[in-house]
Amino acid sequence: MIGNSPSLNAVRRAVAQVAPTDATVLILGETGTGKELVASSLHDQSPRRAHAFVPVSCVALAPGLITSELFGHEAGAFTGAVKRRVGRFEQAQGGTLFLDEVGEMPPEAQALLLRVLQERVIERVGGDTLPIDVRIVAATNRDLSAEVKAGRFRADLFYRLNVFPITLPPLRDRREDIPALAAHFVHQTAKRHGRSVSRILSTTLRLLSAHDWPGNVRELQNVIERGVIVSEGSDLAFDASWLVGASTVETAQTWAAQERHRILDALRATDGRVYGPGGAAHRLGLNPTTLYGKMKKHGICKTGTEWT
Repeated sequence: MIGNSPSLNAVRRAVAQVAPTDATVLILGETGTGKELVASSLHDQSPRRAHAFVPVSCVALAPGLITSELFGHEAGAFTGAVKRRVGRFEQAQGGTLFLDEVGEMPPEAQALLLRVLQERVIERVGGDTLPIDVRIVAATNRDLSAEVKAGRFRADLFYRLNVFPITLPPLRDRREDIPALAAHFVHQTAKRHGRSVSRILSTTLRLLSAHDWPGNVRELQNVIERGVIVSEGSDLAFDASWLVGASTVETAQTWAAQERHRILDALRATDGRVYGPGGAAHRLGLNPTTLYGKMKKHGICKTGTEWT
């Protein structure tokens, strides 16, 4: 978990408190806030860390295959069951089962999960019952209490899951963490894509910090990755139009700041020589007259020996 904001530190303290126990944890937060990262951290700090951490996407549970997916089946248990299958609960034996987006779980799966939490046994399709020793960590971006009132989520299951809730703050509520997160993602993605990007312009950082990030940390990560991919030098490329809901004013300001920076870099690299092969205009792919016009627009001039 990258950052040092008060709200993120509160999450760290909660994880440290509950991780050594076997209590069921319910992680709450908007999409993209890092719920699986917190679940993994809970597992890594628990006595179960030597065993498996098994994530299950409840959105992907097909209604006809829920029992087989969660509990497994024996060979020949039904048509198409050629080989014995080990279910997710059995895979997580001794470890942690992470039920991601548990609020999306269909009603039949909710009933099955409740029974397992109550009895601590599973039954393979076509097989015997098996005691299980698994810690449950669930996560959702839904308001489960509201889902219970609406009749879409079982109240008895909600109370079983809501033993130790941890609420993750949206990124807009911990803006002070954005510079550290952005730097981390630049380093991570530049290394993965073999790029030389290592720096974020202050103008870019201001825009990143001012954005509301409806997609939270995941949206920031995606924007940074896009910038790294299209960057041609050491500075992170950035276009405010990539941001969900960005205004045209923000976009214009970003382009202007980046254009000014590129011109200054070219002038400094060529000792202020505009014309000729290898000159600043040539490096930028511009007509010298066009470059002079842009320099005037951005107020670029030479002060002493330095271009500013």
